Amino acid sequence: MNRISIGRLAPVTGLFTSESVSDGHPDKIADQLSDAVLDAALALDPTARVAVEAGIKGSSVWLFGELSGHGLDLDFEEIVRDVLISIGHGGDRWGLDVNALDVRTSISRQSEEIRTGVDGGTDTGAGDQGMMFGYATRETPERLPTPIALAHRLIRRQREVRDRLGLLGPDAKAQVSARYENGRAVGLQTIVLSSQHVPELSLAQVRELLREEVVRPVLGEAAAGVELLLNPVGTFIEGGPVADAGLTGRKIIADTYGGFARHGGGAFSGKDGTKVDRSGAYAARQLALSLLEAHQADACEVRLAYAIGVAEPVAIHLDLAGGGGSLISDESQARLLGSLRPRSIIERLGLEAPGFRATASFGHFGRDKFTWERPEVEALLGVDKSRTYGFSPGGQNVEEAAR
Repeated sequence: MNRISIGRLAPVTGLFTSESVSDGHPDKIADQLSDAVLDAALALDPTARVAVEAGIKGSSVWLFGELSGHGLDLDFEEIVRDVLISIGHGGDRWGLDVNALDVRTSISRQSEEIRTGVDGGTDTGAGDQGMMFGYATRETPERLPTPIALAHRLIRRQREVRDRLGLLGPDAKAQVSARYENGRAVGLQTIVLSSQHVPELSLAQVRELLREEVVRPVLGEAAAGVELLLNPVGTFIEGGPVADAGLTGRKIIADTYGGFARHGGGAFSGKDGTKVDRSGAYAARQLALSLLEAHQADACEVRLAYAIGVAEPVAIHLDLAGGGGSLISDESQARLLGSLRPRSIIERLGLEAPGFRATASFGHFGRDKFTWERPEVEALLGVDKSRTYGFSPGGQNVEEAAR
């Protein structure tokens, strides 16, 4: 049975908008709390099974979900405190006092039925059913679409300025609207940037600070003629979990491709590598990057589908910009199916080691520090990457398309 199909990726035309949020946004705090629990568990037992969600409002924190493993005596209050301090809540300057936390937990062991289905055979079965998407494009050095790549750059810059000057707060959001013509970003339309700040700054001072210290260093000459909406609602003094509640998994579009590619709906944070919501999405990104490199395409979207307890994906679909011929040989189909089994993904990407909290802010993709950002043309596709394939989307080669 052929489980692999290939199609064309339709070019985008018109305005496209993506957003990114800071590590101090309440939903991102929740994501970091979930992944901090995962890291703590994996540090004690690399085979731990973790699916932990978090909620935060003010100084009240809830951790709930499933956790199984050997010797997992975790200090949840210390984990929460460490995360909040690293974000900038060491005192009560931003309204959240880490010395007055109320941390509550409701955590049980993983279902025995799921454990048997995932770990009971000779291979590791998928920890859930569902579909995952991966995407890669040549638009930016991050191999991400322009709007989400720039939104992440703005938010990372906001953190740098916040640490250096101490005038901006932990909570911030960026939004970038770009103009596309036939699949190519040709200009920027609007930049929206909102940042929490100290009360001593006037609105005019905050806007000047954001324009000169955040936007211009990131965009450079591209900022000319772009509509800038800086703290458009006005002052932004009260923010983070003091102003809004946060929950794990509410920023899945900012975590991935900014809406440019489709999303299967599953969140990443707080889940170990057997949960294909996470590991499958990471593998799909790596496969998209590998296809981009191997076949000289402008962009690629990968779609995977898994059945709970079954190791091999039940379906793989590949879309490349401009179409193309037979991209996957009969020989490489078997190799690809095997490389997308959860155990293979976990081993290839090193998903039994702690370090997931770093993914929980500023995006899971587009950063070289993560193993899934490294194309594996030969390992995944069985292709000699030194070969030239001459794949020409839309009748142009890559250099012509970039111009």
